[in-house]
Amino acid sequence: MPVQVLMPARMQQFAIDELDAACHLHKLWEEPDQETALERLAPDIEVMIVSGWARKIDAALMKRFPKLRMITITGAGYDKIDAVYAGENGIVVTNAAQALSEDVADMAMALFLNAVRQIPQAERFMRDGKWIAGNYPLASSLRDRTMGIVGLGRIGKAIARRAEAFGVRVVYAGRTRQDGVAYPYFASVEDMAKKCDTLVMALPGGPETDRLASRTALESLGPQGVFVNISRGSVVDETALLDLLRTKKLLAAGLDVFMNEPKIDPAFYELDNVALSPHWAAGTHAARGMGQRIACNNVLSWIAGKGPLDPVPETPWPQTGLRGRA
Repeated sequence: MPVQVLMPARMQQFAIDELDAACHLHKLWEEPDQETALERLAPDIEVMIVSGWARKIDAALMKRFPKLRMITITGAGYDKIDAVYAGENGIVVTNAAQALSEDVADMAMALFLNAVRQIPQAERFMRDGKWIAGNYPLASSLRDRTMGIVGLGRIGKAIARRAEAFGVRVVYAGRTRQDGVAYPYFASVEDMAKKCDTLVMALPGGPETDRLASRTALESLGPQGVFVNISRGSVVDETALLDLLRTKKLLAAGLDVFMNEPKIDPAFYELDNVALSPHWAAGTHAARGMGQRIACNNVLSWIAGKGPLDPVPETPWPQTGLRGRA
């Protein structure tokens, strides 16, 4: 009997065609009543391949799929999946972080440049016809800046390479010091923030990273401080960030992610010292196509009996210490 695979939202045609040929692919997006379809399909589904599905895949949802053994996603972040529960109950989660790292790092640097050099504001100045009356005011510079990167994974390292090319000094914070990394290391984000003027968040969301960019850390950056976030809105104290930007205790911010997306705090729209992007850092044809290719490869490898290619840390492979499905 072919492996039963659920695809909740439509993916690119190559993924549909390849999986159609290798398994019994259930295309949930084609169902007129998706909730009824889930009830019908849930008892047999073994693999879920997720791209652009807004639904949170928590323990309650996973319990509806008694045969579920793998969830593969086309992006890097997997905070919408309860990976701890999955790992404890024989469900492997895979992601596609390597597909997105370069494009996301490009966006981080673009937001950094826009925030420091005020490129969006200067463009509006020109479009509004104000250049005729005089030059745009002088902006800040990248010279002599120190960038503290929180989370030196694939994306963090890609950002660090770009920052170094711009002559920006790099330091980093994380759970542990990394072997073979020459950048100065800090165990505490708040301690690192005292030694830099730019803070870049490049780590997963979730309870463990909630508001790591605290008010104390943000204040430590000083009035020339710049904050950049391309990870998740939950990793920063958003109320403190807005307050510090509003009162000019921070120079600027470049933000691709927010709390309560897409219904973000309207206060962001009122600030002229913020460069905004609609959670679009990985929004390129190349990144999306590669992410879907990696996810598809994980499913095909699973179907062939070779196991997952890109398991996340919470669901290592081969599986050990499982508690069994609850």
